[in-house]
Amino acid sequence: MRLNRILLTTVLVVVALVLQVSVLARLHLPGAVPDLMLLVVLGLAITYGHVGGALVGFGAGLLSDLAPPADHAAGRYALVLCVIGYLAGLAKPESGQLRSAVMPMVVVGAAAIGSTLLYAGVGALVGDTAARHVGMVKLLFTATVYDLLLAPFTVPWIMALARRVENDPIAGDTSGGAGAGPYRWLTPGTLRTSRPGRGGRLTRGGIGSQRGSLLKGGRKL
Repeated sequence: MRLNRILLTTVLVVVALVLQVSVLARLHLPGAVPDLMLLVVLGLAITYGHVGGALVGFGAGLLSDLAPPADHAAGRYALVLCVIGYLAGLAKPESGQLRSAVMPMVVVGAAAIGSTLLYAGVGALVGDTAARHVGMVKLLFTATVYDLLLAPFTVPWIMALARRVENDPIAGDTSGGAGAGPYRWLTPGTLRTSRPGRGGRLTRGGIGSQRGSLLKGGRKL
């Protein structure tokens, strides 16, 4: 991960953790608690991809495990967010830009359910049965509803901020070559063809110029 990614991720994770502990955890809502840390991981994972999502998820989860008032084994939430971040990163579009807001909301809903089930499953392995007292169905329903309600106010802004940092000309690739990431089709010098003009000749593009040079060479011969 580049330095700009690390700095942005650190700031977002720390802010999310502070808000999670000082605000969201004190709302005393029925069932689950809105998981702002999960939404930060999802927004960055969809932008950075599966590898970056796994790294961000592990770091954010480990910080949550160590920050007071954590009441579970260290590494438990780190494992959950690492897996969720990896899976969410697989939804990153190849073009780097989303065409619809439906996909992030689907990812948020699936991640809310998956993280709750995975967290409860890991807890059952280490002897933590707190989820049984609350009720798994209630936890799944409330976690999904809370995260979906909070997602439109967090995930798009996180993704937009991450893209803005990624497109920084100082930190990004300024070589202007044809292989400059997903936006290489915007760089000059890429071979492009145009529709044939009259007489079946190509009037513009790299192929037309190559054909003209070949004709000149043939005349010299």
